[in-house]
Amino acid sequence: MNQSKTLKQLPAQWITSENFRPYGQVIFPSKDGKNFDGEDAQLNLENGTPRFYIMRLENRGRKFDKITRHLQCTQCLGSLGGKDWLMAVCPPHNHLNEPVLAQMSAFRIPGNCFIKLNQGTWHAGPYFDHEVVDFYNLELADTNVVDHFTHDFFRSHQLEFEMVT
Repeated sequence: MNQSKTLKQLPAQWITSENFRPYGQVIFPSKDGKNFDGEDAQLNLENGTPRFYIMRLENRGRKFDKITRHLQCTQCLGSLGGKDWLMAVCPPHNHLNEPVLAQMSAFRIPGNCFIKLNQGTWHAGPYFDHEVVDFYNLELADTNVVDHFTHDFFRSHQLEFEMVT
């Protein structure tokens, strides 16, 4: 049986520290020599070996039907080359096995900052309109093997999302 998919538009707002707080942190440039404080990324990488790498993504567009979370670590993402990008998120509800649809949000992220996702924050992305974007990614060495929980919206709700600006 062929199930039809419903496309739901998800408005993407420009990210700020305030509007992203339920999902994590936005880290903007600071002066060299500034002491560590609450504006710096509050990381949890204690459950394994940290992995910092550059991932190259191509032709991602703005549509998705799956969302992922990591329960054992925070994750940091940022684009190289000053390119803006999009990310959909849903707050962590670690007692639930799926994201709460009514709490999904999308953000437009400029290329002069990075985001730190709280442990358990559901996320879909990075997405973008550029042909290619390189992203730095900080997580654990085995995050995508042992701490990668994905929810499939097509399977559960016959939904696909499109982030719109």
